[in-house]
Amino acid sequence: MRFLVYDRLLGFGDDYWIEDDRGAKVFLVDGKALRLRDTWELKDTQGRVLVDIHQKMLALRDTMVLQRGGEPLATIRRKRLSLLRNHYRVSLVDGSELDVSGKIFDREFAVEYDGELLAVVSRRWLTVRDTYGVEVVREDADPALLIAVAVCVIHLAEKEREG
Repeated sequence: MRFLVYDRLLGFGDDYWIEDDRGAKVFLVDGKALRLRDTWELKDTQGRVLVDIHQKMLALRDTMVLQRGGEPLATIRRKRLSLLRNHYRVSLVDGSELDVSGKIFDREFAVEYDGELLAVVSRRWLTVRDTYGVEVVREDADPALLIAVAVCVIHLAEKEREG
């Protein structure tokens, strides 16, 4: 499963569609402006919220929180004590973790679970400028979760670079 994300629109307060590799709209990232923290909702084409994404307030380091149906799903933060600046940890509520590493600023990174590849984020196979792809490589993986993870990691890296 491949999805296309139009990077130049990625900002809080902005809405943008994520398309599949055939150009069909699949997910809407609905940015919530005028909030105290960065907030988005990942919705399906019928407008149902699949994942609520927001910045955790009162955290020692920048942290994004994912919720599904009002219940916690995961937290995302840069991995501590990592030699790689572009290494993030996704802590799921069930106690498992996803590792995200690669060239985040270049939109070239991977999402893994226990050493197994779940998704690849890349610009390499696209010709459209300011676009990156999210390729979900495992059929049993949750595409909405993996897209939300990619959006969060890129946002955290950009905030860190600015500040």
